[in-house]
Amino acid sequence: MIVTARLLLRPPMVTDASGALEMLSDADTRTWNPARSVVDLDSAARWCAELADWSGGDHASWSVLDRQTQAFLGLVSVHSINPTQADAEIGYRVSPTARGRGIATEAVAVASDWAFDNLSLVRIELVHAVANPASCKVALRAGFPLEGLLRQSFVYGDGQRYDEHLHARLVTDPPPFIARSA
Repeated sequence: MIVTARLLLRPPMVTDASGALEMLSDADTRTWNPARSVVDLDSAARWCAELADWSGGDHASWSVLDRQTQAFLGLVSVHSINPTQADAEIGYRVSPTARGRGIATEAVAVASDWAFDNLSLVRIELVHAVANPASCKVALRAGFPLEGLLRQSFVYGDGQRYDEHLHARLVTDPPPFIARSA
């Protein structure tokens, strides 16, 4: 569990299914970060249960909740963990009602801190479509400088192939300021 002044990050639970389904049904989420297997409440519950299973060592995923109300705000995941190379990727999704408030930035920053501290990682990459400028802002604000352009590198949920920005944060980079709980 990770706690900040306003967020609680904990492994996903089946009880997050309705919030996850709402988030994954959003048009922007379906374009930039779809989960095609989630089509109803039952499949959303299975998806949450799968993300909660960290036993394979290839990912660590958290539901992002409002610390006070426990409302589901999104999901962040450190994935593609490679212990040999000491690197991983990070991805996130935020519910439409939580956008524009720095939720994604805060969740990405603290999940990255956790991964550096607990997984002995040296590097975490964040990749997003160039056509998604909101994700570029999240990456930069979460301490992930832009490193380059990956041309025509990924087919997104709309079936189109997009150029992507590659951002990365190193364990030696200064962390962004995020208010922690006492």
